Amino acid sequence: MNLNKFLISFCFIFLTTSSIAEYKFGRDYGSLSRPLPIKKDGIVDVVEVFWYGCGHCYNLEPVVENWAKKQDSGVNFKKMPVTWSSAHQLHAKLFYTIEALGIGDKAHTAVFTAIHKEANYLASEDAILSFLEKLGVERSKAIKYMNSFSVKQKVKRAVELSRQFKVTAVPMIFVDGQYRIEAKRSHSEMLKVVDHVIDLQKPVS
Repeated sequence: MNLNKFLISFCFIFLTTSSIAEYKFGRDYGSLSRPLPIKKDGIVDVVEVFWYGCGHCYNLEPVVENWAKKQDSGVNFKKMPVTWSSAHQLHAKLFYTIEALGIGDKAHTAVFTAIHKEANYLASEDAILSFLEKLGVERSKAIKYMNSFSVKQKVKRAVELSRQFKVTAVPMIFVDGQYRIEAKRSHSEMLKVVDHVIDLQKPVS
């Protein structure tokens, strides 16, 4: 092997190794003390825990939605509202009501806009019902869904998972119920760490 070939091979190995070692466990992502069971169905579950009232979550929204559209069938992305207090749980109720109504494509963005651009904090059920009416949902229908067993159970499950995952800040992303990625850097960098952890998790999912 001549010198040029040796240098090219060395540079390739160095760059590949650097890429793999770019993100480190304990620094860029961590594990859960009480992880969820791995389903072993070939699909990596990715969960973004957020709050409508969080400015960072508002800014991350278009970035993470664009990222989610690029994922293949081996990644299942979903959002979970944080449930720290009664105010957060009210917004969690709104989130799951929107999902149940099947209007997530337009309504989630509308909620963020109402809170962060229009100073409508949706701080009561009446404010939420009025907001949903403006989106074309009849008040009686919105009340029915908001108070449904399904929505209540999903909020309850979100409360349980928030505690199990020890969510202390938002946005926070969890991969397969095993790993936690916090928003320590830019949004694009956060999602690069998520990509890295997904690649690590795929062989065992």
